Amino acid sequence: MSKELWKGNEAIAEAAIRAKVQCYFGYPITPQSEIPEYMAKHLPKRGGVFVQSESEIAAINMVYGAAGAGARVMTSSSSPGMSLKQEGISYIAAAQLPCVIVSIMRGGPGLGTIQPAQSDYFQATRGGGNGDYRTIVLAPNSIQEAVDMTIEAFDLADMYRIPVMVLADGMIGQMMEPVSWPEIPDKPLPEKEWATNGTKNKRDHNIVTSLFIEAKESEKHNLILEEKHQRITRDIQRYELVNTEDAEVVFVAYGTVARIAQAAIKQLEKEGIKAGLFRPVSIWPFPYDALTEVISQDSVKEVVCLELSLGQLLDDVKIGVQGKKPIKFLGKVGGVIMTPDEIVETVKGDQYV
Repeated sequence: MSKELWKGNEAIAEAAIRAKVQCYFGYPITPQSEIPEYMAKHLPKRGGVFVQSESEIAAINMVYGAAGAGARVMTSSSSPGMSLKQEGISYIAAAQLPCVIVSIMRGGPGLGTIQPAQSDYFQATRGGGNGDYRTIVLAPNSIQEAVDMTIEAFDLADMYRIPVMVLADGMIGQMMEPVSWPEIPDKPLPEKEWATNGTKNKRDHNIVTSLFIEAKESEKHNLILEEKHQRITRDIQRYELVNTEDAEVVFVAYGTVARIAQAAIKQLEKEGIKAGLFRPVSIWPFPYDALTEVISQDSVKEVVCLELSLGQLLDDVKIGVQGKKPIKFLGKVGGVIMTPDEIVETVKGDQYV
């Protein structure tokens, strides 16, 4: 299969178009601005609708409307812009509408920096908006994975009637790598019998809402959502293992940090220290059981959590480790990227969390 060199953001946009996205609503913000730029140029030529909204709030509410009408729809943003979308995402999740949301993280809090970070992990995996809801969150560590996950995200969204987020740091969005484009079956998009797309005298009216005034009705709806969340947790837990058999040290990292960890693994191997990597690919649902199994090996002496934030991934690592092994931590923020040497120094140090 031939490969083409693509920039991350543009590859994500092209992947969405190939996945038959019908509507894209967004607003430019660094470091994801190439996504709406690419969509503006290419989506209308291929039969889709592009709208640059007046704000991120407007964009996510356009997603709500188009998704409610049954369209295959997408938006994207970066950290402060994602904050503005949270109320709309809560509405969309509550109304059980499928959509794809791409979040290209930059440093914060506040306006922060335009450099890469992973400090929106809580925002993505803990809902981010009000109420008890979840979104499926997939975390690529390469441009190829970003392409594959974007395509799959639309199918998962339709399958579970839920927003699906592709979460990547700014490095994924801005760097260039070879991409092999997968063959996508040319088949009609799934029928959405629940959509508000006109009755044409053939059915009763469909109603899409997240408003349930009566407490009992609201509770019933919440329990319906929770049953779906549990089903997703059973069905979708994804991870990658690198050199974990008989490892003394197990790194836990996602996204591009996981790639840096692999360089550190090679350095440690030269020094006679066997290290491996547990990479969560779905960060919600998080593969806790798989992590517990890996670190429970007798050979594992310690777990090292690596992230471009100050302990957000660490919370999930602690849940998966269950106190069975000591944990070390290395976090970088503000757009600063850790090096393999710093990871090696953390392994050799004696600071535990």
